[in-house]
Amino acid sequence: MMTTTTTMRAVTQDRYGDADVLALRAIDRPIVGDGEVLVTVRAAGCGPDVMHVMTGKPLFARTMLGFTKPKQRVAGRDVAGTVAAVGDGVSGFAVGDEVFGTSTSGSFAEYAVCPASQLAHKPAALSFAEAAAVPVSGGTALQALQKAGVRDGSRVLVIGAGGGVGAFATQLAVAMGATVTGVCSEGKLDLVRSLGATDVIDYAREEIDRDGAVYDAIIDTAGNRTVSLLRTALKPGGTLVIVGGESAGGALLGGFQRALLLPLRNPFAGNHTLIGLISTEDVATYEELARYADAGRLRPHVGATYPLEQAADAVRAVSTGHTTGKIVVTVD
Repeated sequence: MMTTTTTMRAVTQDRYGDADVLALRAIDRPIVGDGEVLVTVRAAGCGPDVMHVMTGKPLFARTMLGFTKPKQRVAGRDVAGTVAAVGDGVSGFAVGDEVFGTSTSGSFAEYAVCPASQLAHKPAALSFAEAAAVPVSGGTALQALQKAGVRDGSRVLVIGAGGGVGAFATQLAVAMGATVTGVCSEGKLDLVRSLGATDVIDYAREEIDRDGAVYDAIIDTAGNRTVSLLRTALKPGGTLVIVGGESAGGALLGGFQRALLLPLRNPFAGNHTLIGLISTEDVATYEELARYADAGRLRPHVGATYPLEQAADAVRAVSTGHTTGKIVVTVD
């Protein structure tokens, strides 16, 4: 096991709140333990997961994050970089390897610890910034499509197709052989088309059921439509997957109640399958995403990059809910 008292720069928080609670400080490097890998961070993804940890909202999330203050002091989960050290019991990684995955020590820092089970070799086709955009959002999108049973010939509706998870879901569904309709704002229509969607819906002008019940699968990442409305666009035998919940839903659940309670509706869903996705972070998912990337079937859309010193501004951008693609924090 490696021990060190060497310091590093990291974006930390000692209390819940808005982006003003984030501060760049010098702290001790994390210690790599058994089954873990220490990564020299080159880039870190910034998505809604970072915002939830920062704010401690919705309140039910504090059962995992810490009731009065964050258990994890350093912000960030998505990471891409190079292996700096390998803990006991780890195989398949060596110092200097380029990797990407999710960190348990926080990735808005110069170094981060990752369980080997949540780390994969970086796709050669992607830059560090692009690779850092993949793990949480790309993994969620891939697992949503798998749960929905998307395959060659499926017709898929992706709601929020221009966002972090939605942009991955659109590309991956196309790579699986599906025909995709993307729902987004007017300003993202061209982006969604470029991701492979054959049709787009500007949500300000048209509703998702404009064509009737035509979709084999609906992936909803936006969270602001009722389940009843979503089902009107779903074919008999189709599957609805709700991802996350950023819509208004009160302080306790904050919109996540749609996904959490969805399984309770399944017995009454007739010939529809309703799934509230709880995604996992695992090497098998990341390795599959890497294969799609190296085959030229997946290219993360990085909406903007911010240096580590401006990580708070990156989180502020995400909190608007109107970013295009994935925001990334870079570390020099």
